[in-house]
Amino acid sequence: MLDKTYSPGDIEKKHYQAWEDSGAFKCGGPEDAERYTIVIPPPNVTGSLHMGHALNNTLQDILIRYHRMKGFDVLWQPGMDHAGIATQMVVERQMEKEGLIRHDLGRDAFIDRVWKWKAESGGTITGQLRRLGASCDWSRERFTMDEGLSAAVRKVFVELYKQGLIYRDKKLVNWDPLLHTAISDLEVEQRETVGKMWYFKYPLEDDPDRHVIVGTTRPETMLGDTAVAVHPDDDRYTDLVGKYVILPIVGRRIPIVADDYADPEKGSGAVKITPAHDFNDFEVGKRARLQVINVLDFEAKVRADEVEVWCWTESASGAMTVTAETGEEGGRLSERLPEHLRGLDRFEARDAVVKDMERLGLLDKIEENPMTAPYGDRSGVVIEPWLTDQWFVDAAKLAGPAIEAVETGKTVFVPKQWEKTYFEWMRNIQPWCISRQIWWGHQIPAWFGPDGEIFVELSEEEAVAAAKAQGVTQLTRDEDVLDTWFSSALWPFSTLGWPADVPEVPRYYPTDVLVTGFDIIFFWVARMMMMGLHFMGEAPFHTVYVHALVRDEKGQKMSKSKGNVIDPVHLIDKYGADAARFTLTAFAAQGRDVKMSESRVEGYRNFCTKLWNAARFCQMNGCEPDPGFDPGAVERTVNKWIVGKVKETADAMERALGAYRFNDLASAVYQFTWGTFCDWYLEFAKPILQGDDAAAQAEARATAAWVLDQILHLMHPIMPFITEELWESLAPDRSHALISGRWPDLAASLIDANVEAEMDWVVRLVSAVRSVRSEMNVPPGAELPVTLAGANQATRGRMEAHADLIKRLARVSNLADEDAGWVAEGTIQTVLDEATVFVSVADFIDVAAEKARLEKEIKKLDGEITGYDKKLANKNFTDKAPVAVVEIQRERRAEAVDARDKLAAALERLQAI
Repeated sequence: MLDKTYSPGDIEKKHYQAWEDSGAFKCGGPEDAERYTIVIPPPNVTGSLHMGHALNNTLQDILIRYHRMKGFDVLWQPGMDHAGIATQMVVERQMEKEGLIRHDLGRDAFIDRVWKWKAESGGTITGQLRRLGASCDWSRERFTMDEGLSAAVRKVFVELYKQGLIYRDKKLVNWDPLLHTAISDLEVEQRETVGKMWYFKYPLEDDPDRHVIVGTTRPETMLGDTAVAVHPDDDRYTDLVGKYVILPIVGRRIPIVADDYADPEKGSGAVKITPAHDFNDFEVGKRARLQVINVLDFEAKVRADEVEVWCWTESASGAMTVTAETGEEGGRLSERLPEHLRGLDRFEARDAVVKDMERLGLLDKIEENPMTAPYGDRSGVVIEPWLTDQWFVDAAKLAGPAIEAVETGKTVFVPKQWEKTYFEWMRNIQPWCISRQIWWGHQIPAWFGPDGEIFVELSEEEAVAAAKAQGVTQLTRDEDVLDTWFSSALWPFSTLGWPADVPEVPRYYPTDVLVTGFDIIFFWVARMMMMGLHFMGEAPFHTVYVHALVRDEKGQKMSKSKGNVIDPVHLIDKYGADAARFTLTAFAAQGRDVKMSESRVEGYRNFCTKLWNAARFCQMNGCEPDPGFDPGAVERTVNKWIVGKVKETADAMERALGAYRFNDLASAVYQFTWGTFCDWYLEFAKPILQGDDAAAQAEARATAAWVLDQILHLMHPIMPFITEELWESLAPDRSHALISGRWPDLAASLIDANVEAEMDWVVRLVSAVRSVRSEMNVPPGAELPVTLAGANQATRGRMEAHADLIKRLARVSNLADEDAGWVAEGTIQTVLDEATVFVSVADFIDVAAEKARLEKEIKKLDGEITGYDKKLANKNFTDKAPVAVVEIQRERRAEAVDARDKLAAALERLQAI
């Protein structure tokens, strides 16, 4: 016998261990079985489970368990990402406590230490995913730094390099002066701030008393200015184009150039151009062939050594590249910056430059300036545009086929709106900087000769051989590693064993659906599309399902600073994994963020309890599974009805899954289980189960047991633990675990339209009477007379056949029928199809008191609605409040209006008595 209460903590670990030990999660199956593959978005090795992970992996697990039950050969490929910068930061922070930096250990010893940390502390999240119930094929778990994936990374890098799609260039990059590495545009956060705009006066070379005024938000970069730009149509400066100004403090002679980048409407219309420290200025410098002078070092300090001067060189193909500028005697051209500024941090240098300009009488004015500043998403420091040698992928060429795949529908986004986001980024894609100046990661397979020769090969031996063929005998390996997202871009095929010739690659590639958050469409999805199409010839997945954010119950983004972070592991500990999973699924509507609260999880824990109690009721009433039960052979109307409802529910769930409408999936099984089965069928069946008709009792028992089994199958993908426990407990001698069971495959003939109409009518009549009782505040124990007027012959037949059920469930003392036009005083009327239902209430309630109560509640709701209207009409609120918060106000207003309208309708009916 089942325990009185459901205790998830007692059963979850037991069943998960049993599933894993039995090999239930492993891929493989008949050669002719349809394949279904999902690759998990690899969590960082440093990570722990948050609500976004919980949502993402719950939805994946639902798809995987469903297709496993449909008989597919299913592979859910798990693994972790080495998370280059994040992991290195964790280990370096540990070393700081010991008074060490990575250079104290050296590269090899430091990397050994990271591997040791990974073995001891990394991968916490995989244990947490098991707690959630994720049925990944853990026997195939991969890590982006394991040898197989490393081989794939080397092969891709070498091939792209030899195809001209990877190249090395000196360019401006986003430089993190704390981490001492380049980062991609996507790893930069733009934060709003209020800075200052300093206006400086640059004296003309041939007329020092005349000045050009330039505005800047970064005075320290003026040390690297190599021009002043004005708009070609700006009449104020027409006579100055081609002339020179003398750069204050430094004394450098720099030209005045005409370029459309200068905005005549902004500031003075003249802008200082610092090609080595601003991305827009870099492009101006390229167009005007300006010198490029990098005045900051890798820590964003003013260079203390000589500053090299770079220039532009045009290749035979017309490409412009930055190269070293030479002096008249052929040596490198360089400068030294003013001594009092050398070695200063960039912000100290800013203050010093402003003071110098003020002292020189060249500071025109200072203004407050609302602006955005770039910050590293890992380090949290201001990012510096910095000129340095880096490796780049020609992303524009790789993007072409990836764009075409989505344009032609080979890969679709769900919801479709995300295709626009994908296209906008892909059609404007920039070269991808893939080199990072850290130690933890895939070291770039490139070696340099003493004169800058580059040899890119799969191994050092091959590089040495290639160098010797060109007469180079001394090689030094590039110390940089690859961007973490480079290896992640190969995930759909590298995890299968590519580039080795293994059967898993053609069997499971391409995968089916990618379940992901919108925040990594650019980081990961687009790059997998590019790499998959280039190396495998097919897009890596046919569908990209983009789920929304998980927010708090007020619609606000979760953050530690707000104190509103909900820990999924805490929810699992307190309410069970099934309740947490069902909550996430129930609110995973396309295009709408999930509003999460502990109370909602508690509500679905109560759903688990409802299912448990229903199973216990069935068990106590002898409803045992019958392997020979034929649902199509049942004879009694109530049993035919519930069998047909099972078929309807299974169909609705399959439609929802096919459209990735997970909330509809949860709603279908919830409404059927709690409503149709527990609240209606079991109540319909009680008098039969507890009656004297042996044949009716046997059919009801067998039907209830069969329906409960179907519920366990239908609910298993969402709530695997409680369903497996009930499956095992209700019939301990079953031949297989539920995880290996088959999804219900039911005949359409199980749905009998006449039976459905008959029993649905009973449900609607009982519901209508109950609604009147609730609205009119009728005492629970009171039994009310009910009369149907104007009912047709079919309705009268239904009423007679199910009179006892209706009386018991609606607490009706007398059920009568009258001809159309019949009326009675003291009744509340409601319409049910062609008939009018009269519920006598006047003798059971204080009509005047009820009118007063309803009027009071309506007045209260009217006040709330007025408050919402005022708030939503306040432009200051709607413009400044987060969109989710405004949306919540609209939802609450709509709920208040709905409640008010229902009460008003009840009052109107009461006044008619």
